[in-house]
Amino acid sequence: MPGRSPQGAERTAAARSGPENRSAPEETPRRAPGPTEATPPPAEATSTEPAKPAAAEPAQPSQPAKPAKPAKPAAGDRRGHRRALLLTLALVAVLLLLALVSAGTGAYRIPTADVLASAQHRLGLGGAPLDRVGESVLWNVRLPRVVLALLVGASLGCAGALMQGVFGNPLAEPGVIGISAGAAVGAVAAIGLGLGFLGNWTITACAFVAGLVTVSAGYLLSRNGGKTEVVTLILTGIAVNAFAGALIGLFVFFADSGQVNQITFWQLGSLAQATWPKVLAVLPCAVAGLLVAPFYARRLDLLSLGERPARHLGIDVERLRLALILVVALLTAAAVAVAGVITFIGLLVPHLLRMANGPGHRFLVPGSALAGAVVLVAGDLAARTLAQPAELPLGVLTALIGSPFFFWLLRRTRRKQGGWA
Repeated sequence: MPGRSPQGAERTAAARSGPENRSAPEETPRRAPGPTEATPPPAEATSTEPAKPAAAEPAQPSQPAKPAKPAKPAAGDRRGHRRALLLTLALVAVLLLLALVSAGTGAYRIPTADVLASAQHRLGLGGAPLDRVGESVLWNVRLPRVVLALLVGASLGCAGALMQGVFGNPLAEPGVIGISAGAAVGAVAAIGLGLGFLGNWTITACAFVAGLVTVSAGYLLSRNGGKTEVVTLILTGIAVNAFAGALIGLFVFFADSGQVNQITFWQLGSLAQATWPKVLAVLPCAVAGLLVAPFYARRLDLLSLGERPARHLGIDVERLRLALILVVALLTAAAVAVAGVITFIGLLVPHLLRMANGPGHRFLVPGSALAGAVVLVAGDLAARTLAQPAELPLGVLTALIGSPFFFWLLRRTRRKQGGWA
């Protein structure tokens, strides 16, 4: 058909080329076509196969910009780190303020300025000493009690965070699953039997061994099918607490009046007998546990993904759990050996921090230690000032506050899971 126009040839070639060559006009911006010069280049491009890669390649230069998208998670991480830092600074500030107030509050009141002046004088930084009675009350009665409350609260808070990470559920706590009661049995046995083979360390050592046995039994009995069940964990804790209570009752039955008073102290929990020797007895165990615990934070984060993913990521799950059980037993035994049974600190504190900053253990483990110290220093201050001149048992006070929170937590967990069955 010799009379066919160039426009007709273009339409025929485009129809024969199929859908692959409909993208060929993308190459036309390389030159400025005139009003009568738009048809030949597309016809040539459609007539050859190598033109296909040429049409696809110009679309690729925009892809290198995609790696810039992870900037959003990085910004979220920065916000999380900033929030964790602010919470840490706030906890430290509150702890220092509570320690100053607690050191000056009591039957013999000491102003905060005088407390600071006496501390500066003892440290050689100026200041001025108090009178003889004030110095004795501050340094021999109040400050040992404040330091002991700080150590015990930090130990219980950190132990609670570790327990919840090890067992993988939010209801684990040294007191709820019977570790505190088991450690108390060891301490009461040392008192009732008059043991003293390690001097000041005898009660701590007996409490540590009994706490280790208790936590090992609770861990083994609460596991089913490779995971820990919440209901089994709570029932195991009930059984362990009942058995420990029975053993303590037997020691009370066979003890004399002096030993009965000491055993009652362990059952109710108190810091009334705080002295510097007791602080020194608990200090190595508490400091060792608190220093070791943060090094397991990253592995606890991986364990929270599940046992199988953690193993694929190179975590020895059983060894990790065994190591953390030893750390929890050490922290709990150190607390129970000097303060008796104080419950719900390890349950309450980690949950409050999770609500404030999320479940990451890098902040949760050390933050629980700080928050636990804050809670117990405040609780001890309330225990000795709410019913003056009498003093409330610290373990009773924490149980009165923590039990309603535990009931709420049970209902919340059950509602989320749609029932226990």
